[in-house]
Amino acid sequence: MKQFKLLMCFFVVLWILAGTAWSAPRLTIPDADFNFGFVPQHSKISHDFWLLSTGDDELKILKVVPG
Repeated sequence: MKQFKLLMCFFVVLWILAGTAWSAPRLTIPDADFNFGFVPQHSKISHDFWLLSTGDDELKILKVVPG
């Protein structure tokens, strides 16, 4: 009986942690790669990327570092 209670407590904690992980905010970038093709030297190019919040919670972007 003691092992059953311990096992049930384990599953309850696991269920709570799993629910927290599913509701976390997630960032999705649908087209993360973009091929610019041939680019002449010293030319300026740009491309806009869409960032989507696909989680259940509010997504906060605190810092952006271009790379």
